[in-house]
Amino acid sequence: MNNKYRVHEVAKDLNRNSKEITDILTQYATTPKNHMQPLSDRELSLIFEYLTQHNQVESIESIYADVYREPKPAPAPKAEAKEEKPKQQPQQQSAKPAQNGGGAAKGAAPAEAPKQQAQAQAQQPNRPGARIPEKKVVDTRKGGNVNLEKYDERLENLAAGKTKQMQGGKQKFQGRNQRKGNFQGGNKRRQEEQEKMRRLQLEIAKKTPLTVKIPDEIGVGELASRMKKTGAEVVKTLMKNGVMASLSDVIDFDTAAIIAEELGCKVEKEIIVTIEEKLIDTAEDKEEDLLPRAPVVVVMGHVDHGKTSLLDYIRDSHVAAGEAGGITQHIGAYQVEVGGKLITFLDTPGHEAFTAMRARGAMITDVAILVVAADDGIMPQTVESINHAKAAKIPIIVAINKMDKPEANPERIKEQLTKYELVPEEWGGDTIICPISAKTGDGIDNLLEMVNLTAEMQELKANPNRSAHGAVIEARLDKGRGPVATLLVQNGTLHQGDVIIAGTAVGRVRAMTNAKGEKVTEAGPSVPVEIIGMGEVPGAGDDFHAVADERMARELVEQRKHEQKMASSSPVGKVSLEDLFSQIKQGEMKDLNIIVKADVQGSAEAVKASLEKISNDEVRVRVIHCAVGAINESDVMLATTSNAIIVGFNVRPDNNAKETATRNKVDMRMYRVIYDCINEIETAMKGMLAPKFKEVDLGQAEVRNVFRITGVGMVAGCYVTEGKMQRGAQMRLLRDNIVIYDGSIASLQRFKDSVKEVAQGYECGITFEKFQDIKEGDIIEAYLMEQIEV
Repeated sequence: MNNKYRVHEVAKDLNRNSKEITDILTQYATTPKNHMQPLSDRELSLIFEYLTQHNQVESIESIYADVYREPKPAPAPKAEAKEEKPKQQPQQQSAKPAQNGGGAAKGAAPAEAPKQQAQAQAQQPNRPGARIPEKKVVDTRKGGNVNLEKYDERLENLAAGKTKQMQGGKQKFQGRNQRKGNFQGGNKRRQEEQEKMRRLQLEIAKKTPLTVKIPDEIGVGELASRMKKTGAEVVKTLMKNGVMASLSDVIDFDTAAIIAEELGCKVEKEIIVTIEEKLIDTAEDKEEDLLPRAPVVVVMGHVDHGKTSLLDYIRDSHVAAGEAGGITQHIGAYQVEVGGKLITFLDTPGHEAFTAMRARGAMITDVAILVVAADDGIMPQTVESINHAKAAKIPIIVAINKMDKPEANPERIKEQLTKYELVPEEWGGDTIICPISAKTGDGIDNLLEMVNLTAEMQELKANPNRSAHGAVIEARLDKGRGPVATLLVQNGTLHQGDVIIAGTAVGRVRAMTNAKGEKVTEAGPSVPVEIIGMGEVPGAGDDFHAVADERMARELVEQRKHEQKMASSSPVGKVSLEDLFSQIKQGEMKDLNIIVKADVQGSAEAVKASLEKISNDEVRVRVIHCAVGAINESDVMLATTSNAIIVGFNVRPDNNAKETATRNKVDMRMYRVIYDCINEIETAMKGMLAPKFKEVDLGQAEVRNVFRITGVGMVAGCYVTEGKMQRGAQMRLLRDNIVIYDGSIASLQRFKDSVKEVAQGYECGITFEKFQDIKEGDIIEAYLMEQIEV
């Protein structure tokens, strides 16, 4: 069945030439290739519309000029019979067998009907000026003469079809067959239309590629499903690109994108939004929304050097008098006003909690005040405080306390501080030194001014007009009130009734109390408050966030608990001497942090100096803490936060330190001889160094032929011209003395056997790792890399 309407056929039917039709299509659609090109419905519509617009009729009468005309006398029947006699030869032949029966009368009836109708029309009286419409006949015949009376007879037979079908069973049976034939013809047309539709859909699919969203990692089977391709197609395309992967393997985004584009798909990066990203607002603040905030200051130092007494004087309260032995029992957070500006102070028992906050990633303090007694000097906990503040990378202001005592010697303190890279400003350094007396208040105003000045230099700002987030300073379980947490708001504003999530704890703020014990309904940036309403006790140093959806917050908490459980069962990647080199290769770590503890100061200093001499251009040894005494929990916490190794001389860790080190996977090394320590660290350092290699040439081969083998890829048929080819060796592929590829020999074949090496003068087959672009005439150079002993 041919329904194609070609250019030349349209031109002929419209009395135009093919060039005119081609010009119309060129102007409004696409230029046809030639006059035999079939036209679509859209192109035909364009042609008819154009010709209609450019060939307007003069009047409506001109259209019907050949339809409405004066009636003409009917021609004589005899003359008509004479003219049509040659054309009716087949009809006369078919009528002969029926002359002897009643069928002749039936056959004559249709022939008589037109004659009677013509006579009736001729007998009608002619009205003056009347125009009689005449049938307009459109001849759609392509050529030749057609017996019209035969078709008139067929029309009459169809009109009386019911009567004929009822006359006999045979004719009824034939009618059923006839309907069956019509039904089959309809099915055929329907199938042809469906086939055309399928082809059209395929063409549209080719023109508009499928868009595929690919995440950072995706399974090969999942990729095939998203691209609406078979797994075999995807695996085959991967192999063509040098990637040997099965349907269950996972490939990265770049590989998947290359495969998808090669298979005709458009690639988009799929961004997976986690519950945490949906729930917690981490958008950057605009500069115009930021307002100045109060600095957060931590007070550190050796026990009994006057940390609490300093805060006691500043707050005008007597906290120290109510504490057992003058030692602070828990972390406190206080806010005071100095010169019209607020300062938030954190009082810590030494620095344990401060270290715990750092271990959890909470960098909440802006300035550290190091309190040193003028009559006592630098003590072990003072050194630890210095090292913790340096590790946190916050500015240090030294407050030399107890200047009211006669034996105070601030110059000796300044000299001791230089050993720890804290050089006073008057000596050309950048460390602010403030002599004070917490007892008399002397020098404290100057200290606070220096705190404000240091804070101004940092330009501390926050946005109060957003949901609050900050850190948990301390948390405990109160028998009467339940979980109680002290929070420091770092950004935004916390309101009473807010839903907050802190680590694996979630709850609603039922009540808030400020540092003065007053009930408040909101807390802005740098404001510490004590809250109740958490479902469980959060951890010190945990981040907290105010969120809008409590249900989603609880879902996030469950997810975090599951992650913690999985993390506790997996090994923690802490630094150790055994795997130091591998960690540096993976993470590009170039610093080796060490904590040194010894029985005497002389040994500690000697080890520190010896270890730091091992440093080189590629790896730097940093002794972040060096002190005298047993290894305690504080040392382990510092090692945890700084990813350091603990080295001990003639000292042992206490029980808490052992448990903490085991829990946090901290490597502790005990030595009795200094040489053993230096030698072991030095050996580990050599492992850390990037090895030096030299290239050793093995041989050269010429590619004589290239084969494609299913399941393997491209195989180079080579002839070894120099030396030898060796399996597992490095190779370079040269094309016109230009390096095309530098990699490894994947397999080496001699006929059907896999061999270790092929010598000069022999032929072999070589495949390369993840490389397929091989051509005849390429040169392969094989070589090995040998390490040079340092």
